[in-house]
Amino acid sequence: MRGKGAAKAACLACLAFLLPAALLTGCRGPAGAPVGDARPTQATAGGYGAEFLAVGECSSFGTTSFTEVPCASERAAARVVARYDGAVTDGPLCPATTDFVLHISAQAAAGDEDGDGAIPQGYACMRDLEPPHPGDPGGGGGPRTIPGDCVYSSGKGQVRETPCDGSGRHRPQYRITRATAAREDCPASTALYVQLGGNRPVGCARRL
Repeated sequence: MRGKGAAKAACLACLAFLLPAALLTGCRGPAGAPVGDARPTQATAGGYGAEFLAVGECSSFGTTSFTEVPCASERAAARVVARYDGAVTDGPLCPATTDFVLHISAQAAAGDEDGDGAIPQGYACMRDLEPPHPGDPGGGGGPRTIPGDCVYSSGKGQVRETPCDGSGRHRPQYRITRATAAREDCPASTALYVQLGGNRPVGCARRL
């Protein structure tokens, strides 16, 4: 039921690496989060609800796409915790502990799950039904980077998430301790400023 390699690889966050003397520009990806090489994951319409992948519904895992399935099914692997129409770069942020984002392509009425309306372009914020949860603080993944997460320098003025417990391919170098509205609100022990997005866009990170 797991089969999560492709999905979790798509959830690695690439954030702006902000030196104290210079502000570098980050890139944006799923649900408005600052991400780098995240690959969009597509969802395939099924027939298990009045709205395709509505909040509370579940999906299975696939190698290149995901299908809506009943949550009681043995194929169910993740649950929708938030659902938005439109492009991910323009829409609201997913909840902080989202594990991954499903991109939903627009479909005409003929492809709708109940035949009475089209499926608009949108995205679903997903939470795995079983641990581990890459979106949890320190988990090393997810479409958002939040306080408690660890990062390492990936070069060219960028950092990426990695598990704080050292189980990833890269050793964690910094831990984000706080999210603030401005850099001057970070504690004196801050060694790195990480672009997070949202209404508290500055991540204050200390060196490990």
